[in-house]
Amino acid sequence: MPDLSRAQVLVYGAAAVALLLVGARALRAEGGGGDSFAQAAGGGAGGGDDFAISGQAGDLVVDVTGQVASPGVYRLPAGSRVNDAVQRAGGATGRAELEAVNLAARLADGQQVVVPGRVPGGGPTTSASGEEEGPISLGTATVEDLDTIDGIGPVTAEDIIEFRDQHGGLASVDQLDQISGIGPATMEALRARLQP
Repeated sequence: MPDLSRAQVLVYGAAAVALLLVGARALRAEGGGGDSFAQAAGGGAGGGDDFAISGQAGDLVVDVTGQVASPGVYRLPAGSRVNDAVQRAGGATGRAELEAVNLAARLADGQQVVVPGRVPGGGPTTSASGEEEGPISLGTATVEDLDTIDGIGPVTAEDIIEFRDQHGGLASVDQLDQISGIGPATMEALRARLQP
């Protein structure tokens, strides 16, 4: 074995120490669990733009917005449901229209969960023409609701309801591209009008 110079020994020693520190940090993060991607204290208000990032490779990152106590981006364990995301965001506010959201739907990584608000009078938001203005929840949509979307007729609407029921709900609007008769233009209309 060749003799190492003093400089080489110092370089190798520094590299070993750096590897040990990285390994210790990874072990500590692995054992920490819990809030691995949650906003810092204050829920984003007054300097709360810092994030604590750690967690497992199978975690989901979702954006919870609308009528929740602390809207923001949260990391949840794989297999979590929309209800878990709403609870992680501090729960629904008193103005939330939870009936419009499928709380049992599985979350998908990168999904946005929108909790709509009630309109004075208690009914869903509608325009003068009778069409619903906000996104329609895939979890509660009826054939009539889906039939209001451009490119969706009663037959395709029934196919969507049947597909949803067979799969125990839908985590993403993108899953609907598995239904025959739904092409790229229809998918764009669905993305604009639907939420999981």
